[in-house]
Amino acid sequence: MTKPSATTRTPRPRGPSLGGRAFTRRGFLRIAVAGAAALLLAAPAGLAAAPPGAPARVLVIGFDGMDPELLGRYRAEGIMPHFDSLIARGGLRRLGTSVPPQSPVAWANFITGQNPGGHGIFDFIHRDPATLIPYLSTSEAKPPTRFFKLGSWKFPRDAASVKLLRHGAAFWEILADAGVDATIFKIPSNFPPVECEARSLSGMGTPDILGTYGVFTYVTDDPPQDIDLAGGRVVAVNLDRGRFRAEIPGPPNVYREGEPETIVSVSGVIDPVHSAAAFDIAGEKVVLRVGEWSDWITLRFPLLSWLRHTPLAAGKAEVTGICRLYLMETRPSLRLYITPIQLDPRAPAMPISTPPLYCRELAAATGLFYTQGLPEDTKALEAGVLGDDDYIAQAKLIFDEHMAQFRHELRRFQALDRGFLFFYFNTPDQSSHMFWRAIDGSSPSHEGAARYAGRIREIYANCDRALGEAVAAVDDGNTLIVVMSDHGFAPYNRDFHANTWLWQNGYLKLRPGVKPAEVGFLAGVDWAATQAYALGINGLYVNLLGREKRGAVPPTAREALLEELVTKLQAVTDPATGAPAIKHAYRADRIYSGPYAEQAPDIILGYHRGYRGSDESALGELPAEIFDDNLLKWSGDHCMAADEVPGILAANRPIVLDDPELLDLAPTLLELFGLRAPPEMKGRNAFVAKGER
Repeated sequence: MTKPSATTRTPRPRGPSLGGRAFTRRGFLRIAVAGAAALLLAAPAGLAAAPPGAPARVLVIGFDGMDPELLGRYRAEGIMPHFDSLIARGGLRRLGTSVPPQSPVAWANFITGQNPGGHGIFDFIHRDPATLIPYLSTSEAKPPTRFFKLGSWKFPRDAASVKLLRHGAAFWEILADAGVDATIFKIPSNFPPVECEARSLSGMGTPDILGTYGVFTYVTDDPPQDIDLAGGRVVAVNLDRGRFRAEIPGPPNVYREGEPETIVSVSGVIDPVHSAAAFDIAGEKVVLRVGEWSDWITLRFPLLSWLRHTPLAAGKAEVTGICRLYLMETRPSLRLYITPIQLDPRAPAMPISTPPLYCRELAAATGLFYTQGLPEDTKALEAGVLGDDDYIAQAKLIFDEHMAQFRHELRRFQALDRGFLFFYFNTPDQSSHMFWRAIDGSSPSHEGAARYAGRIREIYANCDRALGEAVAAVDDGNTLIVVMSDHGFAPYNRDFHANTWLWQNGYLKLRPGVKPAEVGFLAGVDWAATQAYALGINGLYVNLLGREKRGAVPPTAREALLEELVTKLQAVTDPATGAPAIKHAYRADRIYSGPYAEQAPDIILGYHRGYRGSDESALGELPAEIFDDNLLKWSGDHCMAADEVPGILAANRPIVLDDPELLDLAPTLLELFGLRAPPEMKGRNAFVAKGER
């Protein structure tokens, strides 16, 4: 991995291997190459007269996954006083989400004011119809293609590239072009951050130093039988009189033939009597007791260190990352968790902010921080490396880190005469995913979780306190405060295996001799006889002749097939419960518009509460049965029918729309600053009645 330069800013993240275990099932959704930035420059919006009473400043707080029903429950319990006060002075509405209600889709709707046909994000997972290979939807990374060689070393003649796959102008580009001071903190679907004059830090989609969605390291002298964890690496060590030494893999050295992994060493001395240990990791000394987290540790991975003082190695001698250690156990065995290695915000190996100095300034002001898009390690919890209490401890550290950054940005925002601040909190979403089982007695994974029934409630109370700090800092009568979420939440108790349903109903065929259990990434499918297939959490595609690599359905037969599939899918019932599973089988050609609508899945499956598309089917697998219990700790979700999981919109001023949607917010924000939204933004102003504009 190269360090960014002023000209390329685009080091090569590590590429995926679709044949490897790391990309099976949930692993593909959480561990994958992210890309970095290409951007779409939009034409400047024309100036318009500001509406009467327009605020000088606008603060938008994004609480990912905040659910209107839970918010109502916790308000009734009296733990959301700052929400109550805000709503009393302004209003609260349910906020219509995206179809499907997946986070990258929903936030792209918010960012661009367009539906997926306009911004081109339809799912976490897309497919290339020419190859049928799945890939992550939000970004793309490409390595250099030409090199010159010097012995066993190689040097690129062209730059690596990283590309943001979201299309459409972000609303803050338009604000910045008009001279509005704008800060965008960790909004999803914006890695790499679109280049403009706004201050921005990338969020969901930002990789770790390996170019993945986060690979943790687990050091132990009692390794599990399956040491190939999806989302993590097990480093097995032998203790010799309480001492050990291990190697922690880093990014590949792209300058060496074969691109071997770079490494840093970690050694330790274990003191089981006092439940403590002393570590030396990359030359930094750390002493921890069981249950303690270290501060951030800087890791330096050598690339061209032998050429350090030559022009060839300028800026490329090493790449730095940061990590934290968490000592879980010293007896009867050593159990040490090391976070995914984060991009170092003081010298990021990939572009994570605009301007580039912003991430450095933030680190100097508030301390080093998680740069990975979703830092709470749900993978380590699901793998059993972290326990529930360990995960909660990490989540609290992350929330405290965000609060320090929030206070820093509020101080700056408060001093502005005119400006915009968006600040994002991920904790409601991640905690609802992992602890819904604790509040839902019908969850298949509820057993043993009841003691955590207050965890989501605690998160909502923390969000209320964050809102209270914002109100105290900036609510001066001339600042509009908006609180929103991209979607709500629902139980996820049962899996629907879409490809198994297609196979059992004759729409998907396998080659002779291929058994369903052998199919992965749709390998083994008889494409000449297949009419439809599923990829992604909510997407279903017609195997269309002339579009798919081995299409079989003539375009003249597409309409009848789509109508047949929609009718049958919406009639599917779960034999275990007798309940319908699919509330809406949306036809993409009827709900999407825009230049990228033809790239969408043909049908978007919108599930009833309690049901969701399975990870197996999302990656082209065929489990034995159509339905299964979801036994994961990942027990709450939102990838369902859009009307099952609306978000929330609250403000300290009246909301005139009774049925606002995410699409309404970008044009609303532009109009609040006296800017006309570009014609591709079709939304309405949520705060100003049409006759008052």
